[in-house]
Amino acid sequence: MSTFVPSFKRISDMIRLEKYKVWLLLAVLSICGTASFASCSTHEDNTTEIPTGGKVAEILNRGTILFGTTGDYRPLSFCEPDGTYWGFGIEVAKEIANKLGVGIEFKKTSWPTLTADVLAEPQKFDLAIGGITITDARRETMLMSEGYLANGKTILCRASEAGRYQSLADIDKPEVRVMVNPGGLNEKFANENLTHATIIVHPKNEEIPSLIAEGEADVMITEITEAPYYVQTDARLAAPLLNAPFTHGEIGVLMQKGQEDLLQVVNNVIRQMKADGSLQKLHEKYGLVYE
Repeated sequence: MSTFVPSFKRISDMIRLEKYKVWLLLAVLSICGTASFASCSTHEDNTTEIPTGGKVAEILNRGTILFGTTGDYRPLSFCEPDGTYWGFGIEVAKEIANKLGVGIEFKKTSWPTLTADVLAEPQKFDLAIGGITITDARRETMLMSEGYLANGKTILCRASEAGRYQSLADIDKPEVRVMVNPGGLNEKFANENLTHATIIVHPKNEEIPSLIAEGEADVMITEITEAPYYVQTDARLAAPLLNAPFTHGEIGVLMQKGQEDLLQVVNNVIRQMKADGSLQKLHEKYGLVYE
Protein backbone atom coordinates (compact mmCIF):
# COMPACT_ATOMS: atom_id res chain seq x y z
CA MET A 1 0.00 0.00 0.00
CA SER A 2 1.47 3.34 -1.00
CA THR A 3 1.39 6.32 1.32
CA PHE A 4 0.62 9.83 0.02
CA VAL A 5 3.29 12.34 1.03
CA PRO A 6 2.34 15.99 0.37
CA SER A 7 4.93 18.16 -1.37
CA PHE A 8 6.83 20.86 0.49
CA LYS A 9 4.93 23.50 -1.52
CA ARG A 10 1.60 21.98 -0.51
CA ILE A 11 2.64 21.89 3.14
CA SER A 12 3.81 25.50 2.92
CA ASP A 13 0.50 26.55 1.37
CA MET A 14 -1.45 24.76 4.11
CA ILE A 15 0.57 26.41 6.86
CA ARG A 16 0.23 29.83 5.25
CA LEU A 17 -3.53 29.34 4.90
CA GLU A 18 -3.93 28.42 8.56
CA LYS A 19 -1.81 31.40 9.66
CA TYR A 20 -4.01 33.67 7.56
CA LYS A 21 -7.18 32.27 9.16
CA VAL A 22 -5.84 32.85 12.68
CA TRP A 23 -4.76 36.41 11.84
CA LEU A 24 -8.08 37.28 10.18
CA LEU A 25 -10.02 35.95 13.18
CA LEU A 26 -7.95 38.14 15.54
CA ALA A 27 -8.46 41.15 13.26
CA VAL A 28 -12.22 40.62 13.25
CA LEU A 29 -12.35 40.40 17.04
CA SER A 30 -10.28 43.58 17.45
CA ILE A 31 -12.45 45.50 15.01
CA CYS A 32 -15.63 44.47 16.79
CA GLY A 33 -14.36 46.15 19.96
CA THR A 34 -17.14 46.58 22.48
CA ALA A 35 -19.81 45.02 20.28
CA SER A 36 -21.36 41.81 21.54
CA PHE A 37 -19.84 38.52 20.47
CA ALA A 38 -23.11 37.50 18.83
CA SER A 39 -23.13 40.58 16.60
CA CYS A 40 -19.60 39.80 15.41
CA SER A 41 -20.08 36.11 14.81
CA THR A 42 -17.60 34.73 12.33
CA HIS A 43 -20.34 32.33 11.25
CA GLU A 44 -22.63 35.20 10.24
CA ASP A 45 -20.17 37.30 8.27
CA ASN A 46 -17.94 34.40 7.16
CA THR A 47 -14.78 36.48 7.78
CA THR A 48 -12.61 33.54 8.83
CA GLU A 49 -13.30 31.53 5.69
CA ILE A 50 -11.46 31.87 2.39
CA PRO A 51 -13.90 31.30 -0.49
CA THR A 52 -12.91 28.56 -2.89
CA GLY A 53 -11.34 30.24 -5.88
CA GLY A 54 -11.31 33.62 -4.09
CA LYS A 55 -8.61 36.23 -4.67
CA VAL A 56 -6.96 35.73 -1.29
CA ALA A 57 -6.77 31.97 -1.84
CA GLU A 58 -5.18 32.63 -5.25
CA ILE A 59 -2.55 34.91 -3.68
CA LEU A 60 -1.79 32.43 -0.91
CA ASN A 61 -1.42 29.60 -3.41
CA ARG A 62 0.89 31.75 -5.55
CA GLY A 63 2.90 32.80 -2.49
CA THR A 64 3.32 36.37 -3.75
CA ILE A 65 1.06 39.42 -3.84
CA LEU A 66 1.41 41.74 -6.85
CA PHE A 67 1.07 45.49 -6.35
CA GLY A 68 0.73 47.94 -9.22
CA THR A 69 2.33 51.31 -8.49
CA THR A 70 3.52 54.31 -10.50
CA GLY A 71 6.86 54.70 -8.74
CA ASP A 72 6.93 58.42 -9.55
CA TYR A 73 5.33 59.93 -6.47
CA ARG A 74 7.69 60.82 -3.62
CA PRO A 75 7.25 60.11 -0.75
CA LEU A 76 4.38 57.65 -1.37
CA SER A 77 5.76 55.44 -4.12
CA PHE A 78 9.10 55.89 -5.81
CA CYS A 79 11.26 53.55 -7.85
CA GLU A 80 15.00 54.13 -7.74
CA PRO A 81 17.13 53.46 -10.84
CA ASP A 82 18.16 50.08 -9.41
CA GLY A 83 14.49 49.02 -9.23
CA THR A 84 14.12 49.48 -5.47
CA TYR A 85 10.74 50.85 -4.36
CA TRP A 86 10.26 53.01 -1.27
CA GLY A 87 7.62 55.26 0.25
CA PHE A 88 4.61 55.50 2.52
CA GLY A 89 2.38 53.42 0.25
CA ILE A 90 5.13 50.87 -0.29
CA GLU A 91 5.36 50.30 3.46
CA VAL A 92 1.60 49.83 3.70
CA ALA A 93 1.84 47.32 0.85
CA LYS A 94 4.56 45.40 2.68
CA GLU A 95 2.38 45.30 5.80
CA ILE A 96 -0.45 43.75 3.78
CA ALA A 97 1.94 41.14 2.39
CA ASN A 98 3.32 40.41 5.86
CA LYS A 99 -0.14 39.84 7.28
CA LEU A 100 -0.90 37.35 4.51
CA GLY A 101 2.48 35.68 4.99
CA VAL A 102 3.44 35.99 1.31
CA GLY A 103 6.17 37.62 -0.73
CA ILE A 104 5.68 40.91 -2.56
CA GLU A 105 6.33 42.09 -6.09
CA PHE A 106 5.78 45.55 -7.57
CA LYS A 107 4.54 46.06 -11.11
CA LYS A 108 4.95 49.38 -12.91
CA THR A 109 1.81 51.26 -13.92
CA SER A 110 1.19 54.91 -14.83
CA TRP A 111 -1.44 57.54 -14.11
CA PRO A 112 -2.81 57.54 -17.69
CA THR A 113 -3.09 53.73 -17.74
CA LEU A 114 -3.95 53.08 -14.08
CA THR A 115 -7.64 52.26 -14.58
CA ALA A 116 -7.01 50.13 -17.65
CA ASP A 117 -4.21 48.26 -15.87
CA VAL A 118 -6.40 47.54 -12.82
CA LEU A 119 -9.26 46.27 -15.02
CA ALA A 120 -7.05 44.29 -17.42
CA GLU A 121 -7.80 40.63 -18.08
CA PRO A 122 -5.79 38.65 -17.37
CA GLN A 123 -4.86 40.78 -14.38
CA LYS A 124 -1.51 42.56 -14.43
CA PHE A 125 -1.46 42.78 -10.64
CA ASP A 126 -3.74 42.09 -7.66
CA LEU A 127 -4.20 45.67 -6.48
CA ALA A 128 -2.74 49.15 -6.90
CA ILE A 129 -1.24 51.46 -4.28
CA GLY A 130 0.63 54.74 -3.94
CA GLY A 131 -1.02 58.18 -4.05
CA ILE A 132 -4.37 56.95 -5.39
CA THR A 133 -7.18 59.24 -4.26
CA ILE A 134 -10.52 57.68 -3.35
CA THR A 135 -13.18 59.00 -5.74
CA ASP A 136 -16.79 58.16 -6.57
CA ALA A 137 -15.79 57.67 -10.21
CA ARG A 138 -13.25 55.00 -9.29
CA ARG A 139 -15.72 53.30 -6.96
CA GLU A 140 -18.23 52.99 -9.79
CA THR A 141 -16.02 50.56 -11.69
CA MET A 142 -13.52 49.31 -9.09
CA LEU A 143 -13.12 48.64 -5.37
CA MET A 144 -11.31 51.10 -3.10
CA SER A 145 -10.18 50.50 0.44
CA GLU A 146 -10.73 52.74 3.40
CA GLY A 147 -8.43 55.75 3.43
CA TYR A 148 -5.04 55.54 5.08
CA LEU A 149 -3.75 59.05 4.33
CA ALA A 150 -5.45 62.46 4.11
CA ASN A 151 -5.02 64.22 0.77
CA GLY A 152 -5.88 67.43 -1.08
CA LYS A 153 -4.78 69.57 -4.01
CA THR A 154 -2.19 72.26 -3.40
CA ILE A 155 0.73 73.85 -5.26
CA LEU A 156 4.50 74.01 -5.43
CA CYS A 157 6.17 77.20 -6.61
CA ARG A 158 9.54 78.92 -6.34
CA ALA A 159 10.25 80.08 -2.79
CA SER A 160 11.06 83.54 -4.10
CA GLU A 161 7.48 83.84 -5.44
CA ALA A 162 5.58 82.26 -2.56
CA GLY A 163 3.85 85.54 -1.73
CA ARG A 164 2.52 85.78 -5.27
CA TYR A 165 0.22 82.77 -4.95
CA GLN A 166 -2.27 83.04 -2.10
CA SER A 167 -5.39 81.75 -3.82
CA LEU A 168 -6.62 79.84 -6.85
CA ALA A 169 -7.44 83.18 -8.49
CA ASP A 170 -3.77 84.22 -8.16
CA ILE A 171 -2.80 81.15 -10.17
CA ASP A 172 -5.52 81.32 -12.81
CA LYS A 173 -3.93 84.04 -14.92
CA PRO A 174 -2.62 83.86 -18.51
CA GLU A 175 0.92 84.72 -17.48
CA VAL A 176 1.12 81.84 -14.97
CA ARG A 177 2.52 78.60 -16.38
CA VAL A 178 1.06 75.61 -14.55
CA MET A 179 2.73 72.22 -14.97
CA VAL A 180 1.00 68.87 -14.33
CA ASN A 181 1.61 65.19 -14.99
CA PRO A 182 -0.70 63.52 -17.54
CA GLY A 183 -3.68 61.29 -16.99
CA GLY A 184 -4.30 61.74 -13.27
CA LEU A 185 -6.39 63.93 -11.01
CA ASN A 186 -3.82 66.75 -11.06
CA GLU A 187 -4.36 67.31 -14.77
CA LYS A 188 -8.12 66.97 -14.34
CA PHE A 189 -8.13 69.57 -11.55
CA ALA A 190 -6.06 72.01 -13.60
CA ASN A 191 -8.26 71.69 -16.68
CA GLU A 192 -11.45 72.18 -14.66
CA ASN A 193 -10.30 75.03 -12.41
CA LEU A 194 -7.62 76.95 -14.30
CA THR A 195 -9.27 78.24 -17.46
CA HIS A 196 -6.99 81.26 -17.91
CA ALA A 197 -3.58 79.94 -16.87
CA THR A 198 -1.21 78.31 -19.33
CA ILE A 199 -1.25 74.56 -18.61
CA ILE A 200 1.83 72.52 -19.51
CA VAL A 201 1.64 68.71 -19.37
CA HIS A 202 4.96 67.05 -18.52
CA PRO A 203 5.20 63.24 -18.84
CA LYS A 204 7.29 62.54 -15.72
CA ASN A 205 5.76 63.65 -12.43
CA GLU A 206 9.01 63.28 -10.47
CA GLU A 207 10.77 65.81 -12.74
CA ILE A 208 8.23 68.62 -12.36
CA PRO A 209 9.43 70.06 -8.99
CA SER A 210 12.94 70.61 -10.35
CA LEU A 211 11.52 72.17 -13.51
CA ILE A 212 9.52 74.60 -11.38
CA ALA A 213 12.64 75.48 -9.36
CA GLU A 214 14.60 76.03 -12.59
CA GLY A 215 11.95 78.35 -14.06
CA GLU A 216 10.57 76.08 -16.79
CA ALA A 217 7.11 76.69 -15.29
CA ASP A 218 5.74 78.68 -12.36
CA VAL A 219 3.40 76.39 -10.45
CA MET A 220 2.94 72.65 -10.03
CA ILE A 221 -0.46 71.25 -9.14
CA THR A 222 0.24 68.56 -6.59
CA GLU A 223 -1.01 67.08 -3.32
CA ILE A 224 -0.48 67.85 0.35
CA THR A 225 1.10 64.39 0.55
CA GLU A 226 3.76 65.21 -2.05
CA ALA A 227 4.51 68.92 -1.56
CA PRO A 228 6.14 68.69 1.91
CA TYR A 229 8.80 66.28 0.66
CA TYR A 230 10.02 68.68 -2.03
CA VAL A 231 9.90 71.72 0.25
CA GLN A 232 12.06 69.84 2.76
CA THR A 233 14.54 68.58 0.16
CA ASP A 234 14.82 71.61 -2.16
CA ALA A 235 15.19 75.08 -0.60
CA ARG A 236 14.25 76.66 -3.95
CA LEU A 237 10.65 75.47 -3.56
CA ALA A 238 7.70 76.51 -1.40
CA ALA A 239 4.13 75.32 -0.81
CA PRO A 240 2.37 78.52 0.35
CA LEU A 241 -1.12 76.96 0.39
CA LEU A 242 -0.18 73.69 2.09
CA ASN A 243 -2.47 74.35 5.06
CA ALA A 244 -5.37 75.48 2.86
CA PRO A 245 -5.75 72.78 0.17
CA PHE A 246 -8.23 73.32 -2.66
CA THR A 247 -9.79 69.88 -2.13
CA HIS A 248 -10.05 67.33 0.67
CA GLY A 249 -9.92 63.59 0.31
CA GLU A 250 -8.13 60.40 1.23
CA ILE A 251 -5.72 57.99 -0.40
CA GLY A 252 -6.57 54.30 -0.56
CA VAL A 253 -5.85 50.98 -2.27
CA LEU A 254 -7.46 50.21 -5.64
CA MET A 255 -8.51 46.81 -7.02
CA GLN A 256 -10.97 45.01 -9.28
CA LYS A 257 -14.58 44.41 -8.29
CA GLY A 258 -15.21 40.83 -7.28
CA GLN A 259 -12.22 40.86 -4.91
CA GLU A 260 -14.20 41.66 -1.79
CA ASP A 261 -12.26 39.08 0.21
CA LEU A 262 -9.00 40.90 -0.57
CA LEU A 263 -10.64 44.26 0.13
CA GLN A 264 -11.58 42.99 3.58
CA VAL A 265 -8.00 41.97 4.28
CA VAL A 266 -6.68 45.38 3.18
CA ASN A 267 -9.23 47.25 5.29
CA ASN A 268 -8.39 45.09 8.31
CA VAL A 269 -4.69 45.92 7.92
CA ILE A 270 -5.41 49.66 7.63
CA ARG A 271 -7.61 49.56 10.74
CA GLN A 272 -4.99 47.61 12.66
CA MET A 273 -2.25 50.08 11.66
CA LYS A 274 -4.43 52.95 12.87
CA ALA A 275 -5.16 51.18 16.15
CA ASP A 276 -1.59 50.15 17.00
CA GLY A 277 0.01 53.48 16.08
CA SER A 278 2.10 52.18 13.19
CA LEU A 279 0.25 54.37 10.68
CA GLN A 280 0.97 57.46 12.76
CA LYS A 281 4.65 56.49 12.88
CA LEU A 282 4.70 56.39 9.07
CA HIS A 283 3.22 59.89 8.97
CA GLU A 284 6.00 61.09 11.25
CA LYS A 285 8.67 59.25 9.27
CA TYR A 286 7.66 60.92 6.00
CA GLY A 287 6.85 64.33 7.51
CA LEU A 288 3.12 64.15 6.85
CA VAL A 289 0.30 65.40 9.06
CA TYR A 290 -1.59 62.65 10.91
CA GLU A 291 -5.35 63.21 11.15
